[in-house]
Amino acid sequence: MNISHPAHTHVNHVEAIRRDHFKIFESRAYLNSCSQGALANEVRAAYDLYLDQLEEFGSLWDTWVGVQEEVRGQLATLFATHSDQVAVTTSASAAMNAIASCFDFRNGPSKVVTTSLEFPTVGQIWHAQERNGAEVVHVPADSDHRLPAERIAAAIDGNTAIVSITHVCYRNGAMNDIKAIVKAAHERGVPVLVDAYQSTGAVPIDFEDLGADFLLGGVLKYMLGSPGIGFALINNKTSSEFVPTTTGWFAARDIFSMDISQYDPAKDARRFEAGTPNVPSLYAARAGLKFLLEVGVDNAWRVSNQLHNQLRAGVNELGGVCVTPENPGEHGPMLAIASTDEHALVHAMAQDNVVVSSRDGNIRISPHFYNNSQDVELALASMAKNRHLLTPP
Repeated sequence: MNISHPAHTHVNHVEAIRRDHFKIFESRAYLNSCSQGALANEVRAAYDLYLDQLEEFGSLWDTWVGVQEEVRGQLATLFATHSDQVAVTTSASAAMNAIASCFDFRNGPSKVVTTSLEFPTVGQIWHAQERNGAEVVHVPADSDHRLPAERIAAAIDGNTAIVSITHVCYRNGAMNDIKAIVKAAHERGVPVLVDAYQSTGAVPIDFEDLGADFLLGGVLKYMLGSPGIGFALINNKTSSEFVPTTTGWFAARDIFSMDISQYDPAKDARRFEAGTPNVPSLYAARAGLKFLLEVGVDNAWRVSNQLHNQLRAGVNELGGVCVTPENPGEHGPMLAIASTDEHALVHAMAQDNVVVSSRDGNIRISPHFYNNSQDVELALASMAKNRHLLTPP
């Protein structure tokens, strides 16, 4: 890479963890884990293993089911919960559709309380339920992207069927106080669904301590996997009465009974699964989760927080604006920086071999444990070179 460092360097020598396992850093400063995690050598090798086994043995159902169960167990470990509370799906959307199908909005509470910070999957799936009698209410965040838990609580009433809330907003990195929202909802007997796609693998999450009824995510971002594997955590203590009508044979109590005469869903979280899993992606997920568990999410969060501080200081000195809330507990692993033309700035930084992404007028920079201070300095140098594309304070 041939970017010179800006005169105003903020190098504080934050060291990456196991960076040499990711070839992309030989040619680029990759800071786009909020879109797709960097590819580890081990994850690439997992695809080779799948293809080698397929070539040599053909169908390996017992092996493939075993890989899925390993992934289920790894997810349970990552979230400090039990494997019978983990559903392995092909996407977060598939998991959410199964959850949404549990509700009878015409013969029970019909109100869905959600927010202005949600990913399109969340809004679109809930609005699709309007055909079944749902009433969707979006609680607006403030102009600084903060959303007080009290405002969510005020929207919950006797007609509320569920509260659906993002943990970290995909557009700007703002983080919600999930525990406070869960407490307020549960005091009114209302379940809570958490979309944690933009935090899982980067922010420590204890599902038991969080107390939510449902938590969704996927493995392709900070969890180092690839597209094709999502998951849902299901709180058995609070959600046993929820049975989906969106289903498939892997959701059956006994998947090998091949019974077509009745609906006999699993009693645990597997009832939220569907058809044949995405087997190649399961191999990648297993390798990525193994790597992440060895690194530790606590360590990943420590590294990214240090790099956040470096990035914020550099952006401020450049005269730019970081729109992500700064206080602890108010932001996730991604920081958003306002731009006059976010697409042009993403392209310009790519020309400097710095990989970021954009949403909603901002560029998104998302360090993970494999990033270091030099990556941030290269990003700041590229932004300095393209200062005209930064929105001034």
